[in-house]
Amino acid sequence: MTTTTISATKTRWIILTLLFLVSMVTYIDRVNISVTARQMMPAYGLTDQDMGAIFSSFVIGYALFQIPGGWLADRWGARVVLTLALVWWSLCTALTAIAATTSLVALFGLVGALALVRGSLGVGEAVALPAFNRVVANWLPVDSRGFGIGIAIGGIGLGSAITPPLAAWVMVNWGWQTVFYLASLLGLSMALLWWIVSRNNPHEHPWANEAERALVQKVTASGKPPAVPWRMFARTPTVWWLVASYTCLGYVAYIYMSWFYLYLVNVRGFDLLRGGLYAAAPFLAMLVFCPLGGWITDRLAVRCGVTTGRVWAGMAGMGFAGLAVAIGGYAESPWLAVAGLSFGAGWLYFSVGAYWASTTDLSKTYAGTLSGLMNTGANLGGALSPTMTPWIADHWGWPVSLFVAALIALAGALMWLMIDPGKGLAQNKC
Repeated sequence: MTTTTISATKTRWIILTLLFLVSMVTYIDRVNISVTARQMMPAYGLTDQDMGAIFSSFVIGYALFQIPGGWLADRWGARVVLTLALVWWSLCTALTAIAATTSLVALFGLVGALALVRGSLGVGEAVALPAFNRVVANWLPVDSRGFGIGIAIGGIGLGSAITPPLAAWVMVNWGWQTVFYLASLLGLSMALLWWIVSRNNPHEHPWANEAERALVQKVTASGKPPAVPWRMFARTPTVWWLVASYTCLGYVAYIYMSWFYLYLVNVRGFDLLRGGLYAAAPFLAMLVFCPLGGWITDRLAVRCGVTTGRVWAGMAGMGFAGLAVAIGGYAESPWLAVAGLSFGAGWLYFSVGAYWASTTDLSKTYAGTLSGLMNTGANLGGALSPTMTPWIADHWGWPVSLFVAALIALAGALMWLMIDPGKGLAQNKC
């Protein structure tokens, strides 16, 4: 292997590491409120339904800005777009700690003020994953994109895993507001690091070798990407089956993001600190399974073809996730419940690489926009989940609520039978 190739490979790994860290920060800022809710709720007199509405407000803002976020990354590049987004949502994270003392309460009420701040945070974070997909499409070859996006999104696992125990410890020792202030400071630091180190394309990086710089005319000859072909998206069934299936993934995923810590403490009987420790287990499973699934879908795509590689990995992940969640939900032992539900989260994220790589398989040019469209579906499911999960549990119990989630995951698995990314967009005009 030549020195030039080693240099290019190292640069790609640095970019992937940065994406991993940004992904970690997004989920620290997203999950911390599910831990601080334990003290926020009695402090402000909030009910489960109130907290569910606040949880859902984040997801609504996050869902509504997925497509614009992806389009911005496609058009202006991930460097500036992701930097600005990091600054925005980090400030909103800090504002969460003081929202109840601001004039927003007079205008919207307590729940409305908190919901507005969390919704605004969701708008900022919406840029992240579509921008990741834009970076992976630009920086990695075709046979590495599932693994690349799996590494990037795998930061979700670490961020979500360390947040419950650390947030619980900070909350117990220094109060729940401090959790948000520290998370905000971390996000602002990450914004500075991303701006300094990242570039939109390999040939733009100061570490680029001469061979990569020679590509600049070829890469930039067409200028900005052409107008988004929405009609072509609409005529491609795979696009809409991806959206529908990823909606199912989003419903299940947001149970972990919003209610899992409280489920362990309030339903399974763990104390605050032990609940925070065991609440990390599903996210550690995500950390391992997400890049593993991405690597496997790439290897299957090379050996068996793009469609087979994506479908087998996506279907297996969603199917095993549904089975594991059902087992965990009905387990008598709290330890077996933690194990089952943790493996459910891991298998759920095993399929993520197949989903995101499929959007790039359909069109590299519109990788950000297409992935934003797909992730809109996930977050529409996610907006429903934080409210529906406690409602079903209140009426029929938590085992039934989790069994419903398991059935939704299995439905998402079956939808993979209709997904064919190997054909590209309708009429192959992309």
